[in-house]
Amino acid sequence: MKFDYDVVIVGAGASGVGMAHVLKTLGIERVVMLERYEVGASFLRWPKEMRFISPSFTGNAFGLLDLNAVTLETSPAYTLETEHPSGRQFADYLRLIVKEYKLPVKCGVEVLSIQPGVQPATSSVNGTSEAEPEGFTIPTSDGAVSARFVVWAAGEFQYPRKSVFPGADLCIHNATIRSWRALAMESLGVTLDRGTSNEAAADPHVSDFVVIGGNESGIDSAVNLVRFGKTVTVLDRGVPWQPVGSDPSKTLTPYTLKRLERALKTGRLELVGKTRVKSVVCDKLLFSVSSKSKTWVSKNSPILATGFSGSLQLIDSLFAWKKNGYVELNDRDESTISPGLFVIGPMVRHEAMIFCFIYKFRQRFAVVANAIAEQLEVSIEALEKYRDKQMFLDDLSCCEEECAC
Repeated sequence: MKFDYDVVIVGAGASGVGMAHVLKTLGIERVVMLERYEVGASFLRWPKEMRFISPSFTGNAFGLLDLNAVTLETSPAYTLETEHPSGRQFADYLRLIVKEYKLPVKCGVEVLSIQPGVQPATSSVNGTSEAEPEGFTIPTSDGAVSARFVVWAAGEFQYPRKSVFPGADLCIHNATIRSWRALAMESLGVTLDRGTSNEAAADPHVSDFVVIGGNESGIDSAVNLVRFGKTVTVLDRGVPWQPVGSDPSKTLTPYTLKRLERALKTGRLELVGKTRVKSVVCDKLLFSVSSKSKTWVSKNSPILATGFSGSLQLIDSLFAWKKNGYVELNDRDESTISPGLFVIGPMVRHEAMIFCFIYKFRQRFAVVANAIAEQLEVSIEALEKYRDKQMFLDDLSCCEEECAC
C-alpha cells in the first residue's frame, strides 16, 4: 500500500517539533507535522506572566542539555537569554528550530480523526484469509492524507477540564486567562459595577479571588494575583504545597515554592488543604464556593486550576484505557490496540512514571523513533548520541530512585 507519508505527527508544539527533528536525524524524510493553529500554539496561549518552572541553562559545552531543550544541539537559555522563558519566548524558540532544520510542518490544518487503514489480506488463520490493518487515513480540514505511522503530539493545554462540579460554568479556567495583570485591573471596579454592598466588600472573609486547585497552575494563578494586589484563597483536596518526595511531577517545584513564600508574606494569600469543592453558586453578585462543611466567598469568578482533559479524548476509541484515566501504551509508547499509533508528550505515563515536563518526555522521542525506524528498515545508528545525552530512555527502572536529601 502506498502512503502519502511514512509518519504524520499531529501537533507542532515541544513534543511534535522534537520528534520531527529526531526522525529527520535518522534520514526519514516522508514526515509532516499537522498543526491546526501555528507552531508553539499552546505556549502562545499562556497567560502573559506565566513562566517555565523548569530553569533553562546553557550547559552544552559540558555535555549537559538545557532542561527545556527539545533537540540535542539547541538551548532556550542561549537563544532566548532568559532562565525561565515565557510561553511566547518558547514558541519563538520552537519556530527557530523548525526554520533552522527545515522541519516539515503544515499550519492551519486540523486533524478531524484518525482511521486505521486496511491493506489486502496477508495472513491466514485456520485456512481463512484475514485482512490485517496497516497504516492510517487521516481526515483533515485540508483533505485526507494517509500514513504508515501516526505520532500523536497534540498535548493537553488546549483542552482544559471545566465540568468538574455543579456551578463550574461560573468559574474561569486558568488556561483561558491571557494576562493576570489585566484580570486584576478589570476586577478593581468590580464592587462598584456589580452593586455589592460596602459591608460585603469590606468583609475580611470575602476574597477578591478563590482559586480551586493548588498544584503548579493553581499556585501560579494565586501568586500572580497577589502580586497585582489581590486577596486570594486557594482550595485543594490535598496539600500539594507541602513537599512529599523528590519527583517534581508530584510536588511543587523550588521555583514555585519560592514565589509562594513571597506571596504568603503579604498576608493576602490563604492556603486551604484537604478540601474538596462540591459546588459554586452566584448570589447577590458574590460567588460562594462550597465544600461539604464550609463556604468561601469571592468577589470575582473563581479560578479553576483543575488541569486538562488532554487531546487523546479526540481519538479515545483507538486506545485501551486504564482505570486511572490514562491510556495503555506498550514499551515503545504505542497504542496496545492500534499498532503504528504512538503518543509523545506530557500524556505519557508508565506505571508511576510521569513524563509531564519537557526534560522528561523528550527522553522518549528516540524510543518512538527507534520503533518506527526498525519497521521502515532505516539505520538507527544516529540514535546512539541521544543515548549518550540521556535522551533515549528505554530503561524505566533508573527513574525509581528518590533523592536522599
